[in-house]
Amino acid sequence: MRKSQTVFAANRLPVHRVSRDGVMQWARSPGGLVTAMEPVVARSGAVWVGWDGSTTRPPRASRIGKLSIAPIRLTKTEAAQYYQGFCNGTLWPLYHDAIQTPEFHRHWWEPYRAINMRFARSIARRARRGATVWIHDYHLQCVPGFLRQLRPDLRVGFFLHIPFPPEELFAWLPWRSALLRGLLGADVLGFQTEASANNFSRVARRYTPAEGTDRQLTIERRRVACNAYPISIDFEEFDRLAQSARCRERAEGIRASLLHRRVILAVDRLDYTKGIVDRLRAFEELLRDRELGVDDTVLVQIAVPSREDALGYEDVREQTERLVGRINGQFSQPGRVAVHYFRRSLSREELVAYYLAADVMLVTPLRDGMNLVAKEYCACRAGHDGVLVLSEFAGAARELRRALLVNPRDIQAVKKAVLQALKMPDAEMRMRMAILRTQVRRHTVHDWADAFLKDLRS
Repeated sequence: MRKSQTVFAANRLPVHRVSRDGVMQWARSPGGLVTAMEPVVARSGAVWVGWDGSTTRPPRASRIGKLSIAPIRLTKTEAAQYYQGFCNGTLWPLYHDAIQTPEFHRHWWEPYRAINMRFARSIARRARRGATVWIHDYHLQCVPGFLRQLRPDLRVGFFLHIPFPPEELFAWLPWRSALLRGLLGADVLGFQTEASANNFSRVARRYTPAEGTDRQLTIERRRVACNAYPISIDFEEFDRLAQSARCRERAEGIRASLLHRRVILAVDRLDYTKGIVDRLRAFEELLRDRELGVDDTVLVQIAVPSREDALGYEDVREQTERLVGRINGQFSQPGRVAVHYFRRSLSREELVAYYLAADVMLVTPLRDGMNLVAKEYCACRAGHDGVLVLSEFAGAARELRRALLVNPRDIQAVKKAVLQALKMPDAEMRMRMAILRTQVRRHTVHDWADAFLKDLRS
């Protein structure tokens, strides 16, 4: 593969290998980062360095359509210690307000550093002199520092897609200084919100020699910019699909299969940070108190499998499925199920059809860096109908202020918001959605990428 002027790096490639009729082929990977970044990478002609998710020897660097990929190899032991262990057992819960208690194991830290160095070396081999490198997310926080040592000629940017925790939580991490020094190898550090950028700057000034302000740090005579760049979606793509005859026909079919009841939709990765259990309990109480009934209302919960072999995920799956069973056992009637629960990935067209079918979109994570599902729903509502109920602890709440904002831990507040959404007058509903849709249209994933790369290259 020729050396590239722009290199992207993330833990996962935008594709993974699947066996179809005995032949190994590439398939598009699920996940918010892939959804957001794929159009940016395809447009720029960059190389994407990442892991394909398997523990067998990956194929060599290649092109897949408009994408150039450079796979990183992980063994089964490395995947367990680096990915399932340090990334998802230590960093993920710590950065999400310690909703689940993070685990700190020394035998996870060294593989994390080693894999980060492997990424750095792969990037260094593939980048032209003076190239722009954009590194993504919590899996690769040491890569900027390693890359600075290997290739000081490169312009290095790093973007964190999840929240950066406050000082009181980050201080728990035994390897806090090493992780911060890794991040400070970047020229520009991007975060979803100003709060996350401020949190990082404060801990960097406390635990490293870095000095400066919340927006600009200086370390070893080098300046590092720290800014908020709220990520977004490819608005035109979702708008186009939502107005296509195929998606509209499928949406009508979904509504018909649900007996034309009022549809409350939730779409999440199956993850303990997403508030799925609390949401189901709120719906259960609305049915129990007869404020809603299965004769005219249905909840559709789509739970996308992801990292199911990581710590804590089996528990949330069991809780969710047990609660769905209890609700359906108590409240369903012949031909009218209270909760339709799907644990599988959907194609983008199918997902858009569900967005079109939904009267209310329920996005209530306990903590989330951004949450692109909320923006996707708004992009699909060309008729300005539908109501978004959104957690105030999602990064998207800073932009989507005309949603019904709720504290997802306050079940009474969630219940009240659901009822308000279902009873909202048409004029208010259309006003709110028109403003939300305009916000998403004015700030797309391309605007987000352009803003970050402009700062990185300036």
